[in-house]
Amino acid sequence: MARWDLFREMDMLRREVDEAFRSFGMGQLLGPAFIPGIGTGDYPRINLSEDDNGFYVEALVPGLEPQDIELNVMQGTLTLSGERKEAATNQRTWHRRERGMGKFLRTIELPAAVDADQVSAEYHNGVLAITLPKAEEVKPRKITVRAN
Repeated sequence: MARWDLFREMDMLRREVDEAFRSFGMGQLLGPAFIPGIGTGDYPRINLSEDDNGFYVEALVPGLEPQDIELNVMQGTLTLSGERKEAATNQRTWHRRERGMGKFLRTIELPAAVDADQVSAEYHNGVLAITLPKAEEVKPRKITVRAN
């Protein structure tokens, strides 16, 4: 008698649903769609690092203008959103179309609290570099040990 495993069944269902949504909006003429919550989990690609003073995010957003990118920091979460607009090429016949167009949304949970008033961002050659200074209460403090 085969044993029924609830967790395995739930995982298989999740994979099937993910696969169904992965192909959503991938028509031949339209190309991949960037619809918040559907297929946007890995766009834009990011690197997240930290040191004693802050967190550093580098996001790949080629082809966008800085004014087309919106950043928000709230309660330990960085949200990066924007829209890659489609060029006016209606008269072309597409043979391959891999660069997505449309709106995107990426949410990154930060490992610790940041000072939202001191966050800065720079855009250069398609890379958005975001500096998020750590809040004073989460920075490491050196404690001096005294002997009697």
